[in-house]
Amino acid sequence: MLLCLTSRSLVHSDHPPPTSSLPPRMPACSIQVIEDDRVNKSSEPFTTGVKGQAPPLVTTNFQVKDQGNASPRFIRCTAYNMPCTADMAKQSQVPLAAVIKPLAMLPPDETPPYIVDHGDGGPIRCNRCKAYMCPYMQFIEGGRRFQCGFCSCVTEVPPHYFQHLDHTGKRVDCYDRPELSQGSYEFVATVDYCKNNKLPQPPSFIFFIDVSYNAVKSGMVNIVCQELKTLLDYLPRENPEADSVVRVGFVTYNKVLHFYNVKSSLAQPQMMVVSDVSDMFLPLLDGFLVGVNDSRMVIESLLDQIPEMFADTRETETVFGPVIQAGLEALKAADCAGKLFVFHSTLPIAEAPGKLKNREDKKLVGTDKEKSLFQPQSGFYSNLSKECVAQGCCVDLFLFPNQYVDVATLGVVPVSTGGSVYKYTYFQAETDRERFLNDLRRDVQKPMGFDAVMRVRTSTGIRATDFFGSFFMSNTTDVELAGLDCDKTVTVEFRHDDKLSEDTGALMQCAVLYTSCSGQRRLRVHNMAVNCCSQLADLYRNCETDTIINFFSKYAYRSILNTPTKTVRDTMVNQCAQILACYRKNCASPSSAGQLILPECMKLLPVYLNCVLKSDVLQPGADISLDDRAYLRQLLSCMDVSESHIFFYPRLLPLVKLDGGSLPMAVRNSEERLSKGGVYLLETGLHLFLWVGANAQQELLSNIFGTPTFSQIDPNMTSLPELDNPFSQRLREIIDSFRSQRSRYMKLMVVKQEDKAELIFKHFLCEDKSTSGGASYVDFLCHMHKEIRQLLS
Repeated sequence: MLLCLTSRSLVHSDHPPPTSSLPPRMPACSIQVIEDDRVNKSSEPFTTGVKGQAPPLVTTNFQVKDQGNASPRFIRCTAYNMPCTADMAKQSQVPLAAVIKPLAMLPPDETPPYIVDHGDGGPIRCNRCKAYMCPYMQFIEGGRRFQCGFCSCVTEVPPHYFQHLDHTGKRVDCYDRPELSQGSYEFVATVDYCKNNKLPQPPSFIFFIDVSYNAVKSGMVNIVCQELKTLLDYLPRENPEADSVVRVGFVTYNKVLHFYNVKSSLAQPQMMVVSDVSDMFLPLLDGFLVGVNDSRMVIESLLDQIPEMFADTRETETVFGPVIQAGLEALKAADCAGKLFVFHSTLPIAEAPGKLKNREDKKLVGTDKEKSLFQPQSGFYSNLSKECVAQGCCVDLFLFPNQYVDVATLGVVPVSTGGSVYKYTYFQAETDRERFLNDLRRDVQKPMGFDAVMRVRTSTGIRATDFFGSFFMSNTTDVELAGLDCDKTVTVEFRHDDKLSEDTGALMQCAVLYTSCSGQRRLRVHNMAVNCCSQLADLYRNCETDTIINFFSKYAYRSILNTPTKTVRDTMVNQCAQILACYRKNCASPSSAGQLILPECMKLLPVYLNCVLKSDVLQPGADISLDDRAYLRQLLSCMDVSESHIFFYPRLLPLVKLDGGSLPMAVRNSEERLSKGGVYLLETGLHLFLWVGANAQQELLSNIFGTPTFSQIDPNMTSLPELDNPFSQRLREIIDSFRSQRSRYMKLMVVKQEDKAELIFKHFLCEDKSTSGGASYVDFLCHMHKEIRQLLS
């Protein structure tokens, strides 16, 4: 069979454009699609005023102007033209979802959401559906009432909010009020929006340091204590000029817990030991949570003493459940929300609540029982999570394992509380210190909200039915997040419960109620309007493949908790084939069955889907640990679209000419693109690899490594030498800029051609066949084509 790929851009389906056939077996190239988008869409700002237009790709650098719909930095949709009916959605199989990043950081040239304060009355809302005032509310009767764009109910305008309308029916103050003219803004929340109807206290940060033998020996304890002395000056604050109001506390633990009194009036810190871990309590109130500036001397003294106190420890066992319980009790006693930073090294096997056993069993991989390995060992941590969320207690876990620690179970509390898991396997102070400290610094400093609740409202005809991310839900509508930071996304799937109309389109409003790091209760609101269509061709003209892949991967990674991985992979291939078969049958001009015809905006669906199918979570190689798979599964659940894009399809740059400010154009992720005489930089979002060809030019090697000979390059280096030449400077700038774009610090690994480390590098060349049995891109296209033809026949 000759496989011809045709890329086509649709005009109207009754006038199909001519199809240009690419040479046989020539798959659509992701690099070209990315480059075309960058050339066409990076020069002009993307204005959000036009409903239903797909934004530039996540790989394109562009500026956003908010004109009434939320910026794509806050919300990206799988489809910007929603099908009018459930039948049409079912026929096309295109998922209808939005990836929402409520507290996303904006680049310096974009204005953050304005804060609106309506005083004691609080935000203006629809009487019936409780949607917040936004650009989709229609003012009527001279401005005395407004009709809700979501449920059509009419509500009186409070006298203090009244304003006259102009000749077009718009309020004359429309452009002075963010909630009437912007897609995203914040309201100051009144006491009615606070727990137990009282204004919240500022949050607290509590640091729990594992001081068992492995943690001390690896150097982790020493590094954490040294770093905290300076890091405590960078606690989050809203006003950069003012001191942070976040209070801090410190606990060390192995199989017992040591609490520290760091009250400012003490000459030395005092330790209190709780050895009965079966019934956790807080041994002190006064002096446990303190202001950094008040207690600086005592805190620094403590952080100097901890590494010395435990330097000669022989205690190898740890607890974990009581650690979380202790943090929770401390926040309850202080009546505030907050975050626990837990630095932990081993499987908690000591006798205590939440004790775990080693259940790693490679024999179960690929069987029907494999799913049990991704589920927690018991219900203990799920129940504990529920209590944490009720208190607004978010947990971030930093793991330093040398063997199995059961990430699937230990990760339950971080994942349910809006927290994060960081993993440094075989941690070595000299090579991993930089990565760990950069992650920790960012984690402590980044903007975040506490004790958050998110709700997504939609206009009549669709509703939010499913949610993916790091959160807890006690009912079907409220996404509860003990913590929500600027990197976290919540992914929402929508389904029809009625017909939609092409005239009105579809609306969604995401509202997040949270406590800011200064202790103020706020409401952040993001609004999004999309078009609706009755023709399939219109749906296929306005989809976003990167967002579809983000949704599919989250759906698949969650499914493996209940379904064998092979079934999950087959289901994905089938759904993708149905999407493309529906397009071929209903939208494409007639052509020979030997051609695979793809919609213009989905040209890359097969290549990206294949990357998801053969990812470590769904199709692991023999060398990947169960803990790594559990870690990646949890990590993906709250990735945004730009992070999932690079995670599944890494960026491979040939380092030839590095002049000017632009990057060299990437090449496809395949071994056949590597030239023996070249040097390449590969970015995966979690790692950076510098691949050096065996015949790389001497000048190139001298410029990068300061040595002209291949054999003298040290493969163990994790940072490049700072050489005084333009090439070295530009390469280090590129690496720094890549790192600044990611939420996790990417450690650099130098890979010499034919070296044993090359296997790790090749694992990320995702267009090639993988050692675990994953198909090459071309083979997968043939398979996909066969599936589509079967569906059509």
